[in-house]
Amino acid sequence: MDETRLSAHERRVLAEIEEQLSQDASLARRLRTMRRTPRLPVPSLARTRRHLPFLGIVALGAMTLALLVLAVDTEAPGLIWAFASVWALTLAAVLLLAVRRAKRRAGESRTDG
Repeated sequence: MDETRLSAHERRVLAEIEEQLSQDASLARRLRTMRRTPRLPVPSLARTRRHLPFLGIVALGAMTLALLVLAVDTEAPGLIWAFASVWALTLAAVLLLAVRRAKRRAGESRTDG
């Protein structure tokens, strides 16, 4: 390949850029500590937020099941009422999640078609 030479003006501009970059201490530190190996992917906060409602329903479902077993075993009125309350909350959360998902899919189908 033919090697092209830089003009005097281009060399001067390049030297000025190098001088400005060398004065940036944070950039110099980042360049010194750069690794060649790729970093492990960090889970994004948006992805975690998207799964929070589902994880909440799973936790409520597990709590409902545990309270059902305890309420049936002990026949304690407090546990029965606790089970009924958590069960109602779980059903409301499932319904809310289903409505949100249906609205999202309806919006997607309107924009696609």
